[in-house]
Order: sequence, then C-alpha cells, then structure tokens
Amino acid sequence: MGFILGLTGGIGSGKSAASAWFETQGIHVVDADVVAREVVQVGQVTLDNIRLAFGDWVLLDNGELDRTALRNHIFQFPEARQVLNQITHPAIRASIIQQLQQASSPYVILVSPLLFETNQHEMTDHNLLIDTSEEIQILRASSRDGQTPEQIRQIIAAQMSRQQKIAMADDIVTNDGHIEHLYSQLMPLHELYLLRAEKHH
Repeated sequence: MGFILGLTGGIGSGKSAASAWFETQGIHVVDADVVAREVVQVGQVTLDNIRLAFGDWVLLDNGELDRTALRNHIFQFPEARQVLNQITHPAIRASIIQQLQQASSPYVILVSPLLFETNQHEMTDHNLLIDTSEEIQILRASSRDGQTPEQIRQIIAAQMSRQQKIAMADDIVTNDGHIEHLYSQLMPLHELYLLRAEKHH
C-alpha cells in the first residue's frame, strides 16, 4: 500500500472542493460516501443482509434499498442504527481498502465526512482536515442542500466537534469561503505528500 491521505471536514466545509482539486492534480480519490452507496446496490450481499436483518419493507418495488423508510426506522429506533452499522461498516471498509490498493496515483486519498467518527482514519497514514467556521458551514450547506439553518446546526451538533477533529488531524486547512485561498493552501501540502509518498515505498 502506498501513502494514504485521509481527507475530512464537516458539512459545508469545502472538503468536496478540496478533493476535486486533488483529482485535478492526478491524485486518485476514494469517496467513503460513494462506497457506502455502492455496497447497498442491488445484487450486493450487503443489501441482502440488510433485508434479512430488517425485513422486506426495506426494499422498494424495484429491489433497491428504500433509504427513506430505513432512515425513518433508525430515527425511531436508535438501536437499529447499530444493527445497520454492523452490517454496512465492514463491507464499506473492505471495499475502501480494495479501492485504495488498486489506485495507481503517487498517493491516494480517502475522503470521508466521518473519517474519525467511524475510525476510518485507522486506514490512513496522515489526515487533512478542511476546517471552517460554523457560520460559513451553515451558509454554504443551507444554500446548497435546501435545508434550514436549524437542520444544518443539528447535523453539525451530531458530528464530532471541531476541537476534537482539529486535535486528531495532522494538517489543517482553513477554508474561509474563497476557493483560490483554499487552492493556494492545498498546493504546498500536495508537494509535501508527493515527497512523503516517495519515501513511503
């Protein structure tokens, strides 16, 4: 395995903009959110396991996962989340590892909003946090997702605190909302990671 960089940040922090920038530099990005959707697609054993654990009601008529029904169920029965996580997390982790191993770029990035919360940072060598103020998070996420500032605040409150993330991250980039400023901070880090990747082998 080459050098693996973990990339994280709260909702509306700009981590997607950061991961997109790294991709323009030829760095392969594995997105934990995308993997989480892939492992529950029709024909995947994980989807069968979810159906076995919860019942046929979790499937839509076309055989796909009924995300809304499952989300509502978990909201009503918090213990159901643990059951779901026990099914999905190992499958997500296995798929992430496989994709990281297949990457041919000088180093590879695992981007995940819950990098620390789900212990995915155990799979990475180094972690970069895209940090921003809560005001910017609320402004950016509410204009993008059509959610109210209150809903965004609840999501932020449910995620690990900024202080905890800052304490766990190796590198921190402050994103004040100016994309050029974000890129100018990423460039020297990219150079650094290329050097570290060379030494890593």
